[in-house]
Amino acid sequence: MTLDEDLVRALQRDYKSAPITAQERVMLEYVIKLTKDATRIGREDHSQLRAAGFEDMAILQITLIASWFNYINRVADALGVGRA
Repeated sequence: MTLDEDLVRALQRDYKSAPITAQERVMLEYVIKLTKDATRIGREDHSQLRAAGFEDMAILQITLIASWFNYINRVADALGVGRA
């Protein structure tokens, strides 16, 4: 979470050019891939996260948090939460 509105806008425009660390960029690439098609996640993805400095517990936490947000957003969408 951040209160830096410029960073939020930069991430919304294009995370690849946003002012974030290489480690954060690797994490976002993993989360995007997980969100689009989790069946495409493999050992090489975990190896890239480890190479970026993430330990196994962090990889688990990243995966759980991203998966939970994906899940809860789909539940909310299915129930019409936020629709008029």
